[in-house]
Amino acid sequence: MSRPLATFLQRRTLSFLTLTILLSFLSVDLPAWGQPPADPASPVYIQPKDRITAFIDDEQRVTLEGNRHPLATAEYDAGAVTPAYRMERMLLTLLPDAAQQQSLNQFVDAQYNPESANYHQWLTPTQFADRFGLSEADAGHIVGWLESHGLEVEEVTAGRRSIIFSGTAAQVQAAFHTQIRSYNVRGQVHHANATEPEIPVALAQVVGGVVSLHDFHSEPMHASARKPSPEFTSGGSHYLAPADFATIYNLAPLYQQSINGNGESIAIVGRSNIRIADVRQFRTAFGLPANDPLIILNGADPGIVSSGEETEADLDVEWSGAVARNATIKFVVSKSTNSSDGVDLSAQYIVNHNLAPIMSTSFGLCEKWLGSSGNNFLSSLWQQAAAEGITVFVSSGDNGAAGCDSASASKATNGRGVNGLCSTPYSVCVGGTEFNDASTPSLYWSSSNSSGTQASAVSYIPEVVWNESGPSAGLWSSGGGASTVYGKPSWQAGTGVPADGKRDVPDVSLTASGHDGYLIYQEGGLYVVGGTSAASPSFAGVMALVVQDMRARQGNANLAFYPLASKQRAGGAAVFHDIIAGNNSVPGQAGFSAATGFDQATGLGSIDASVLVSHWGDATIVPPFQAALSANSLSVVAGGNNSVNFNVTVSGGFNAAVAFSVSGLPTGVSTVFTPSAFSAPGSGSGVLRITAASSAKLGTYSASVTTHSGSTTHTLLLSVKIGPKPHSVSPPRRIR
Repeated sequence: MSRPLATFLQRRTLSFLTLTILLSFLSVDLPAWGQPPADPASPVYIQPKDRITAFIDDEQRVTLEGNRHPLATAEYDAGAVTPAYRMERMLLTLLPDAAQQQSLNQFVDAQYNPESANYHQWLTPTQFADRFGLSEADAGHIVGWLESHGLEVEEVTAGRRSIIFSGTAAQVQAAFHTQIRSYNVRGQVHHANATEPEIPVALAQVVGGVVSLHDFHSEPMHASARKPSPEFTSGGSHYLAPADFATIYNLAPLYQQSINGNGESIAIVGRSNIRIADVRQFRTAFGLPANDPLIILNGADPGIVSSGEETEADLDVEWSGAVARNATIKFVVSKSTNSSDGVDLSAQYIVNHNLAPIMSTSFGLCEKWLGSSGNNFLSSLWQQAAAEGITVFVSSGDNGAAGCDSASASKATNGRGVNGLCSTPYSVCVGGTEFNDASTPSLYWSSSNSSGTQASAVSYIPEVVWNESGPSAGLWSSGGGASTVYGKPSWQAGTGVPADGKRDVPDVSLTASGHDGYLIYQEGGLYVVGGTSAASPSFAGVMALVVQDMRARQGNANLAFYPLASKQRAGGAAVFHDIIAGNNSVPGQAGFSAATGFDQATGLGSIDASVLVSHWGDATIVPPFQAALSANSLSVVAGGNNSVNFNVTVSGGFNAAVAFSVSGLPTGVSTVFTPSAFSAPGSGSGVLRITAASSAKLGTYSASVTTHSGSTTHTLLLSVKIGPKPHSVSPPRRIR
C-alpha cells in the first residue's frame, strides 16, 4: 500500500476505533444516522473483494469510453498544450463489483421501506466504504499506479468511490495515453483530451473513468442579476423578499411554532467565494436574525471568480438561509481547475464528509455533455448521499426542454435534453414556476412594504410554468423532460407520470420567474435574480424545516413527495399546488405542457410548506411491486427438476417491466422463468423451474429470487435441497 493511502486509512481507522471505544466505555449509543444495519449477516451486507489480481501492465490497455467531451473535435482544434500544462484535482471514479452494486441497491431500498429493519439506518461515509467502496488493497494499487507516472494523489475519498489526483499534461498523457489539446469553440478557448483515455487491462474492473480531463464546466442556473426598482413593490414590478416567500408558500405557521431550521444545517455547492458582508446586509435589510454562514474552503480559495459566479453563490447562500432562517448554512467552495469542475469537487466533499442532512446545487450540464464518466460519477455520488440520509436538491435548468443549449441562446439547436446533475434517481430535481399576477396584481401585492421585513405579498399567488423565452429573449424557461440515461424509478408513479420507462424531471417546483424575482445583496448593492438556481436552495430551506420537525434525516425526499401527491389526489392533505397552465417550449424546441398531476415542466408543482411539514408523516411508502412464491422451499434430485409458482403485484400507479433472476445456487443447477419477464405494468404470474445436473453438488442452498425493475428490487429467499437420484430397486424374485 502506498504511503499516502496508508496514512489516510490509518488516520481514519484510528479515529473511528477511538470513537467506538470511547462511546462503549461511556455506554453511549451511536446516533441513529450512523448505525450499521441491525443484522450484519443480512443478504444486503457484503464486503469489498480485492479485484486487481494481475500485474498492472501499461502495455496491455483498454479504452474508457464516454470520457471525451463531444466538442473536443478537429473542427475546433487549436493545437496541443505544453507538456508542463497543469491539470489539478482530477477525479478518478472507482467501480463496485456487480454483487456490491446489487447489494447497495437492495440496501438503499430497505432504508426507505418502513417495514425493513434497515429503515432510516443511515450510513457514515466510512461504513459506506467498508460495504460498497473499493477494497483498500485495490485503492492502494491504483494510487501506486498513478504515482508511478509522477501524478500526485491528494485524496482517496472517504466512500472509496473516487481518487483525487493532479499532474501535468505530459504525466496525464503517459498514464492515460491521450493528448491534451486546446479547442477554440465559438470564440472560447477550452482544453480537453483529444481521444478517449486508456488504462491498463488490470484496472478495467475497478476504474470507471476520469471526471474530467477538460475544462468544459457546468453552468449556474440563474437568469442575469439586475438592479430592481427603488421600491420592492413599484407599479407593475414586484420582487420577492424572504417574508413574501413565507406568505406565498405558507411558512408563517411554521415560524410561529419555532420550526425555523434551528439545529439543522444545509450544505451549498459552490465554486466562487462570497463577501460575508453581503449576507449580513441581506439578513439585516429583510429582518432576518443574524446568522453567518460557515464558509468551508475545499482546497485553494478561488476568491470572487466573476460577477456571475458571485451572483450564484450569494443567491444560494442568502436564500437557503432566508427560508430556514435559523439553520446553519455550510457553503463549500472548491476552485475549478483546468481539468475539474469546482461543482464536482464541492459535491463530493459534502457527501464524503457527511456534512449536512440537506444539500443544494444550482448548476447544470446536460446528460450528453457530461458523458458516461460524468453521469456515472453523479449517479454514484447521489446514491451514496441517499445511503447517508442526505436529501439532494438540484436545479432543473433554465433552458426549457432544450437542456443542452445555453439559456442565453436565441434558438435551441441541440434537441431535447435534461440537466444530468438532477436526473439521477437519487436527487430531487427542482423546476420553475411563474406567478400569474400580471392582470390583477392588487389581489396579491400591497401597494407598500412592511417596515423591517419589506414584505408586500398578501397571499398565495396562482402559478403557471415559468417561461420567459422568446426569439430575442433567450431560452429562459423551466428545465424538464425525459432522461436518456436513467430508467423510471419505481417511486416515480402517479397521475400524469408518463409511461415512458424513463426518469422524468423535474420532481417539484418553486417560483423562478425574473418578473417577480428573488432579491439578493451583492457587492453591497441590491439585485433581483430569477431562475431555478433560486428554487433549489429555497426548497432546501423548506426541507430543513421538515428535518427539524421530524428530528431525523429523511434522505431522498422523492420517496415522500410522490406518495403525498397520490394521497392528495385521493382526497388527502393539499401539499402541492398543481400547475396546469403553461409550457416549457422555447424557440427551436417544442417542450411539455403543464397538466393535471405530474408534468415534465413543473413536476408535481409547488408546495404549501406548512401542510408539507405537518403531513410529512402521511407519506407511507407503499412498495411499487410485491413478489411472492408459492413455497419457501423446494427439493430437486440430481438429474431432475422441480418448479415453484411466483406472482408479482404492482401498486401506486407503477407501470414498468419487471425482470427476474436467481443467485446462490451451485454449479450444475440452472433456472428458467416462464415467462422470462413481465411487461408493463409489471404484474403477473409465472413458474420458476430449477434443474439439477447429475453432477450437481448435493446439499441445501439458500437461493435469492430477485424481481427487479430499474434500480428497485424485491428479493425472496428460497431454500433449495439438491438430493441424490433414487436408486432403482428390482422387484423381488418369486420363489416357486
